Amino acid sequence: MDYIILDIEFNGRKFASELPMEVIEIGAVRLNGDLTAVDEFSALIKPVYFSKLNSFIKKKTGIPQEDIDRADGFVPVIRSFLAWLGRSEECRFVTWGGEDFKRIVLDTRMHKLDDAYWMSAVYYDLLKVYLRSRGLTNDVSVEAALADLGIPSEGSAHRALDDARMTAEIFRKTFVALNAETDAKQYKDTFSNAKERRTVKNAIRLAQSQKLTPTWELIAAQLIAGKLDLSDPRKAAELKAYFEVEAAKAPKPRKNVSPAQAGAGESSSPSPQQEERGQ
Repeated sequence: MDYIILDIEFNGRKFASELPMEVIEIGAVRLNGDLTAVDEFSALIKPVYFSKLNSFIKKKTGIPQEDIDRADGFVPVIRSFLAWLGRSEECRFVTWGGEDFKRIVLDTRMHKLDDAYWMSAVYYDLLKVYLRSRGLTNDVSVEAALADLGIPSEGSAHRALDDARMTAEIFRKTFVALNAETDAKQYKDTFSNAKERRTVKNAIRLAQSQKLTPTWELIAAQLIAGKLDLSDPRKAAELKAYFEVEAAKAPKPRKNVSPAQAGAGESSSPSPQQEERGQ
């Protein structure tokens, strides 16, 4: 079994837009069963939209605009990457969070390519494994995890291959905490975002603070009406399923939640960091 430590960079933006963000760099490290690095992959990708990197991304990644201008498009790069992946008889991916897989799937579909490989691939979200192993609840960066584990940080943060190398070091350190079966994940389409799920959770708390028994009908009709668009049945079903999980949890003592807070969340225009990682 090989482990493919995967990291991607994409052209996050400072402003809301209906145009998609796209992968602009793929970096990967292949570890064998002994967790020894045996091979690497690295490629820049010229995006279709926002081909001129904004100042935030240029500063964050350090990728020169001229290198992006000379890069191949997504289709030849992803085909090259798939050929490289094919050198492993069997592999599982390791990512820091779930955004890397999501971005590759979305770009694959945008370019009208078959997404079957990515939908069937198995990956481990090392961030979740690391948090569990350290008894933490709040997300941390790769750099913070390296410092916590006493691993020297080498290379450039936010360059895909360097990040994949650093993630590989964390993987080696936390491998004993990995449960090969229960930690295994596959990409699943989602139709709601973190802000919408937070709105549902806050509405549950509001109902509980008012001594009401939260039901989906109550939440949908009174507490989130006008705040969330439930016209997409896939989103409505997803949020209802989320509601059922959250409503089944024992309520935690807390200050009263006002109706305004029930709809509060992130602003409609995410920060560059939130946009960048799809939060």
